[in-house]
Amino acid sequence: MPTTAPRLIRSIRLLDAAEARIASEFTAPPPPQSPLATDALLALAHEYQPTAMLVTHMTPLRATDIAALPECVKLVATVSVGLDHLDLAALHARGITVSNTPDVLTDCNADLSMMLILAASRRAAEYFTLVKTGWTRPLGLGDMLGHRVTGKRLGIVGMGRIGQAVARRARGFDMEILYHNRSRLPPEHEAGATYYAQLEDMLPQCDILTLHAPAQSSGAPLMDERTLSLLPRGAVLVNAARGKLVDESALMNALRSGHLAGAGLDVYQTEPNPNPELVAMPNVFTTPHTGSATVETRTAMCMLALDNVAALAAGRPLPSRVTP
Repeated sequence: MPTTAPRLIRSIRLLDAAEARIASEFTAPPPPQSPLATDALLALAHEYQPTAMLVTHMTPLRATDIAALPECVKLVATVSVGLDHLDLAALHARGITVSNTPDVLTDCNADLSMMLILAASRRAAEYFTLVKTGWTRPLGLGDMLGHRVTGKRLGIVGMGRIGQAVARRARGFDMEILYHNRSRLPPEHEAGATYYAQLEDMLPQCDILTLHAPAQSSGAPLMDERTLSLLPRGAVLVNAARGKLVDESALMNALRSGHLAGAGLDVYQTEPNPNPELVAMPNVFTTPHTGSATVETRTAMCMLALDNVAALAAGRPLPSRVTP
């Protein structure tokens, strides 16, 4: 291995194809057997003196952690789109470049969102439980009826890459697309969707609401008792974006009262230990934060993170640099 190969450390073992690339193109210690805590990653950085660090949301870097990094670290490459686990201001203040992995996970996140929409609307969690625990009699004509997705009004909060990809899939179900975004999209990107500048104006029109926005800077939930009450009775809520977007106590109340017919959730306020009362509700379909969890997408995320390390070492523009 040439001594000029870029030096890196990672907080977690990457997928096999990416690990093979590290062995071929980079100088790195063996991959960790389990995800490293932040203090263990900092200790490894001082021991190994890398130019770049690859991290995920499981290893947050806050201001005090960043202040403790050795001077050799020039890049923090997160194998994620989200940046909530990084103090960007502190990293940039130290002159450390940051990269993430957008675009490559758009389709898989949109696929999962459609799965949540279908599963929550068609009572998939209840059907699964019934068959697994003992389906002993035929269902009557009016038993365990879900709601049709085809032709419904789908409200999308956050019409970025993933929101637009969900809209494309929903059009295959002849759904009417409504959306709320910080700004209106150009007509060619709207593709006939109806824009609402105010979320409160859109919510009463939504049969199904799906969230694809970042967490609010205030930390307050976007969907709380007030905003949930604006949805029509019998609506479905889907969240595959950020757990902080939803007040889970208010959500449970809306589900118990029947104001909401169901919910499809991939993210939660507390992970990896979501509220057991919430996930046990029969009309909640749950997945464990797996929007990007396919071989193809996770491999592409790892490779894009390594592309950023290689570009930094070669003095080229980074393919997915996060600007201050």
